Amino acid sequence: MAAHWMWWIAGVILIGAEMVTGTFYLFAAGLACVVGGLIAWAGVGLDAQLLITAILAIVGTLVAHRLRLRRATPPPMPSFDVGQPVQVQMWRADGTARVTYRGTQWNAELERPDAARERTMYIVGTRGSTLIVAAQRPG
Repeated sequence: MAAHWMWWIAGVILIGAEMVTGTFYLFAAGLACVVGGLIAWAGVGLDAQLLITAILAIVGTLVAHRLRLRRATPPPMPSFDVGQPVQVQMWRADGTARVTYRGTQWNAELERPDAARERTMYIVGTRGSTLIVAAQRPG
């Protein structure tokens, strides 16, 4: 069997496998194999076929990766709790507190160990179910 048919068969297999994964990485490699088949059909030597196909596969994979990153999900929105005031019930020696927020008791930690400890603090973030608080409302 001629070399160009081998390249084209490999390209069709890779592009077909891409239809299962949906990532476009195998499509890039399959397209590079199709081009490798065209180069083989034109009578170029095996070394050049392999080199050009490899370069095209790498470039195609990089392009597919950049497109995938561009379409990636945006970072999550900040919590609606950020900026809300909480009432401190009790400060512990380790800088944690028990606070009242939304009608229930929560554990809270200071944003920075040297932050002021006020009666009313503001939520600046969360870590699991622990509220991270600071004396100033976040901007």
